[in-house]
Amino acid sequence: MSQLDVGTKLAFDRTRVAFDRTMMAWIRTSASLITFGFSIYKFFQVERGLVKAEHRLIGSREFAVLMVGIGLVSLLLGVVEYRDNMRSLIEQYPEMRRSRTGLVAFFIAVLGVVALLAVLLRQ
Repeated sequence: MSQLDVGTKLAFDRTRVAFDRTMMAWIRTSASLITFGFSIYKFFQVERGLVKAEHRLIGSREFAVLMVGIGLVSLLLGVVEYRDNMRSLIEQYPEMRRSRTGLVAFFIAVLGVVALLAVLLRQ
């Protein structure tokens, strides 16, 4: 590959940073969904005596599983999109620095799986 001029290198770097910001937005949204679902589950677990279960359309446990599941799926979709974008960018500019955003996504995914298991395995 021929040497790129400084402007082109900076354009690739700006594009990479834009992909990183988009991935971080996916991560923030996923983390919010995961923590909101788990928080609702824990809140109603504590307040179980105050709310009659037979009058609810959906229980707190089901709601928590739904929210954590949506968070994990959105994180997966974000990672797939990010990897596709980065793969195409690296094909054009192989010398580009690697990002650690995927590592953050991995840690949030582990958090989500732990929260999902906590909701599913506890009664």
